[in-house]
Amino acid sequence: MQNKSSKKVLIITYYWPPSAGSGVQRWLKFAKYLPEFGWEPVIFTPENPDFDLKDEGLLKEINPQLEVIKFPIWEPYGLFRKLKKEKLADTSKVLEKKEKSLLDKAGIWARANFLIPDPRIFWVKPAVGFLEDIIKNNQIDAIITTGPPHSLHLIGRNLKRITKLPWIADFRDPWSQWEFLDTLPMTAPVRKKHEALEKSVLEEADAVTTISPTFREDLEKIAGKKIKLLTNGFDPDDLPNNWSLESPKTDKIEIVYTGVIDAIRNPIPFLEALKNVFQQNQKEVILRFVGKVSSTVLEFVKKDIWLSEHVAFEGYVSHEKVFDYYRNSNLLLLILTDTKNAKGNIPGKLFEYMATGRPVLALGDVNGDSAKILNDAKAGQVFAHTDQIGIQEFLNKFDPDSSEEKGNSVDQYSRKNLTKTLVKTLNEI
Repeated sequence: MQNKSSKKVLIITYYWPPSAGSGVQRWLKFAKYLPEFGWEPVIFTPENPDFDLKDEGLLKEINPQLEVIKFPIWEPYGLFRKLKKEKLADTSKVLEKKEKSLLDKAGIWARANFLIPDPRIFWVKPAVGFLEDIIKNNQIDAIITTGPPHSLHLIGRNLKRITKLPWIADFRDPWSQWEFLDTLPMTAPVRKKHEALEKSVLEEADAVTTISPTFREDLEKIAGKKIKLLTNGFDPDDLPNNWSLESPKTDKIEIVYTGVIDAIRNPIPFLEALKNVFQQNQKEVILRFVGKVSSTVLEFVKKDIWLSEHVAFEGYVSHEKVFDYYRNSNLLLLILTDTKNAKGNIPGKLFEYMATGRPVLALGDVNGDSAKILNDAKAGQVFAHTDQIGIQEFLNKFDPDSSEEKGNSVDQYSRKNLTKTLVKTLNEI
């Protein structure tokens, strides 16, 4: 039972276990620590969400006392699959296809111009109607929505208008300035519709949070008001018992990348640098990709004999299992996006990388938010995606047995400390 003096906050999120990914981790961890600071979370999430990646292990992290309310959602993906007569688990892959059918093109155009702001728009009206009664009967004190999908912010906005409850809108990615929208064949009036909806959310929310300084700055220009910085982080409880911050002593350098490799995260420059250095080097090396990897990268490695022998594709594993790979690694590889939003790209795993104590080699914007965090903590180095010489010099000099002085403590990014920041905002509103 929660303390009777605690307040209740309704957290509306599309992604919740067994869904996998950083969007799940963010609010799963906030829900874990909120009760320690006088706030009892109530989760509202779809009963039948459409997502590809699952991590059943995350279900174990949900406190049995946590109230999780599930409500049915209708999404158009099932209809699209029936029309195509394909078993396409991840419909977003249609955008990456080189050869698109007429039905593919029609589906993409419809997604861009009819489903505003996103395919979860059909959940807004029924969810608001359902939650009105929940709020009345459960003495809810505040509301939080997290997006993308940004449709969920419309649920929060409409509930705010009805109930007058204080509301926080959490932006894990931009909205009208999101690079993803640029990949869609969107008409000018539809773009303006996105901007109008976003502005209404930013203006009507009592507080707005986002994950990076750059995203905060961009949203402040649109909103005309202060935006709160609430980064992602790491949970010390995730580190296995007797975790060693020192990488293992071995004759073979083991490099690990965890997460997704897709059209906007390109490891090929690193693969080329890796081959150029270690093909002529006495050192043994193995690079492991842990997670989903695009077919482009799989084919690139398959066609090269040396890379095929020194690159391993481990596939998707549970979050718990990821730490086995961290434990055996000497160097962690971080590949940031190389797109319009790259400067503000701070993937959730960055903080987890830093918490392991392993050095980090990142490819991305050398002046971006991730680079600043890594540099301040002296936790690694960042190179531009095209900086072949810099990457090769780093790999040539890399000594897995050396220990460098660390900078700022990563404790400020612990999930518990970040929850304190969230609670401060909740108390203010």
